[in-house]
Amino acid sequence: MSEGDDSYEPDRVEGTPHPRRTRVLFGQEDAEARILEAHASDRLHHAWLIAGPRGVGKATLAWRIARFLLADDGSGPAGSLDVAPDHPVAVRVEALSDPGLFLVRPTRNPDTGTERRDITVDVARSLRDFLHLSASDGRRRAIIIDACDQMTVQAANALLKLLEEPPPRTTFLLVAHAPARLLPTIRSRCRRLDCRPLSGEDLTRAISAAGLDARVEPAALAQLAGGSVGEAARLLQQDGPGIYADLAALADGVPDMDRGRLQGLSSGLAGTAGRAKLDTTARLIDLLLSRLARQGAGLPPEAEATPGEARVLARLAPDPASGRIWAELHQTLSSRIAHGRAVNLDPSALVLDTGLRINQTGREILRG
Repeated sequence: MSEGDDSYEPDRVEGTPHPRRTRVLFGQEDAEARILEAHASDRLHHAWLIAGPRGVGKATLAWRIARFLLADDGSGPAGSLDVAPDHPVAVRVEALSDPGLFLVRPTRNPDTGTERRDITVDVARSLRDFLHLSASDGRRRAIIIDACDQMTVQAANALLKLLEEPPPRTTFLLVAHAPARLLPTIRSRCRRLDCRPLSGEDLTRAISAAGLDARVEPAALAQLAGGSVGEAARLLQQDGPGIYADLAALADGVPDMDRGRLQGLSSGLAGTAGRAKLDTTARLIDLLLSRLARQGAGLPPEAEATPGEARVLARLAPDPASGRIWAELHQTLSSRIAHGRAVNLDPSALVLDTGLRINQTGREILRG
């Protein structure tokens, strides 16, 4: 199988278990039920497109399906996709050594040793060779592609040829964050499984199972992370809830934003050490602006992302006109932050200027 080194894990959120080591999946019961129903009725399609936002459990579902299929002994319908951790298949899958499993994901660049951004055609050709060499043993095979929307055009075309003439007893599991990017001919040859954003309760349970302490109200965490376990894990490791609370407090001070607090928020963002905090801060600024725009458009959030946020949003975005202003600022500042990061502008100055722009915009709205 591809990338047999089990220490190479580009498809894992730092600080959490790899999806193949995640035994329990929360919030995706409907998708699991569809697989079980198809398997029980002997109508298991040869290719499944597992689609949904990042971090909601798509890869974990793919690994659960793969273990289940490889461990299936034909004894009859199963009530769940669970496979005992000490089952030989589960042990081999965790070690990336099961002969019936092939994993397609971005590989290392042999010249630099760093992770490639895309899945290249040589990986797709390795998959073709695997299917050809293993065809004679008659065993079931499971192919996980994570994520298939990272394939180059050449790799996608190579995969399409395999999907057009699928080998027997082979199931393709295509994880997709943005399925619209796939070739229509690939999408048409797959059954789609949609994974939804998690509720606050499911998100908190998943975070706990991953060994992290949420320390945030479930509904607030779901708002901050968009129902994504992966995003919630990143936020919690960088004190995202605290950063967003600071952003809301700064917005609460408009039109006289606390400059000292803003400078504190914008400090410690430079260099490699500050990159993760900068990522989190930028995402949460984006979230605040989008929530202001939606509030003004008459679409207030279902719950607060931090205590007191509802009052702040209602004050700064009281009507559709203000919502349009915040939407325009959202687009402008998001582009500016992305450009500033691309050309290595001072991140502290970038965040400081962003805060001042929010303050100025809020002042203009409040003055009417």
